[in-house]
Amino acid sequence: MLKIVEAFSGIGSQVQALSNIKSEIEVAATIEWDINAVYAYDIIHNGAQDLTNFPEYEKPDAIKKLLALGVSTDGKSPATEMMLRTLSVDSLRRFLYAIERTKNLVDITRIHAEDLPKKIDLLTYSFPCQDLSVCGSWHGNMTGINKDANNRSGMLWEVERILKEYVSAKKKFPKFLLMENVSNILSRLHHDNFNKWKKTLEEMGYINQVYTLNAINFGIPQQRNRTFMLSVHCQDVLKRKRLLKFFQKNNLEKMVPLPMRPLADFLRTDYSNSVYLAEAEESNPFYTPSRQRIHEDNDMIFDGKNYAESIKTITTKQDRNPNSGLVVYKSKTDGKAPYRNLTPRECFLLMGFDESAFTRLMDHNIETKKGQRIYSREKTIKLAGNSIVVDVLEELFKQVEQIKQTILKSKLNEGEGD
Repeated sequence: MLKIVEAFSGIGSQVQALSNIKSEIEVAATIEWDINAVYAYDIIHNGAQDLTNFPEYEKPDAIKKLLALGVSTDGKSPATEMMLRTLSVDSLRRFLYAIERTKNLVDITRIHAEDLPKKIDLLTYSFPCQDLSVCGSWHGNMTGINKDANNRSGMLWEVERILKEYVSAKKKFPKFLLMENVSNILSRLHHDNFNKWKKTLEEMGYINQVYTLNAINFGIPQQRNRTFMLSVHCQDVLKRKRLLKFFQKNNLEKMVPLPMRPLADFLRTDYSNSVYLAEAEESNPFYTPSRQRIHEDNDMIFDGKNYAESIKTITTKQDRNPNSGLVVYKSKTDGKAPYRNLTPRECFLLMGFDESAFTRLMDHNIETKKGQRIYSREKTIKLAGNSIVVDVLEELFKQVEQIKQTILKSKLNEGEGD
């Protein structure tokens, strides 16, 4: 049994990967303040909500409770009373229900070691990448993971704070940590700060293995490089030696690529299906001068007959330049572009989620305001772009299971081991 905490949990790619490889897990807690991701996580992994026995909060009380928890409506800044007041009381109740059902501690800046369950086996942390990304650097943002920057990527140091509190709280460190972020974290601009983080973990007794992995080598036709760090808490000298040998022998960067599934398996171009047709229409923009430039600059990943081998990285937006790739499309509406962007469904599939997960989310796309639902096309694509490719995580978690069984040989959640 792996007792896990997912920090910056998003839509739950971590728990999805663990479920896919049949790991026996208990999600002890999640940590996510973006209410859009929190609700999506709940629906995707727990199914339809049943509020029959859930408190009938009046709107002011629901707002007060959500503000006290520290939620965000955009993943960038804390929600305000004015923001929440515009939302329906039903949606506010459902957000609170999702927080409770996913054991969500919400705002990492308010969490302390004593708030976390005892004997955590695995802590995952995929902190925000905005201040680390190449795009951010292009726009003059050089702050990265500087401790004093007070930015979103600096949330990494909240993880450090919590781990250091483990000492004063006399709690055992999580046996495994798994970090994920953009590969620019290894660049010259950020590598000193990243090395400080690695050294901090080493001083706590962790052995770190850093991987930069491309989703295309794990069966998914998406060129998506991300950096991961698997950290294992191990203070026994012999076990540490065995662990280092394990990583040398089982380096995921040097593995033989897994067979890549054809892109046709992920694109939904059968427009005899009315749902796929409606989604295609919604992803077909008007042919403005900026869209003409997009058309010229980006790859056609399906030209009506042939599919490309792969796409570029799925980001939080598709109607942008550059983007992941274009699909030829002929609309009956005048002025539309001769292409469409990836649909939200396709983005979810290319991040390794089953189609049923996306369908379930759309089936419970609640109304937050009159005539407005929580997930627009743009918001749903953002959820996918902020996620982690499930298939890559599966291989990383297989290593966790191997290490647990062959090196540590401990019943982790019973506190045995080192």
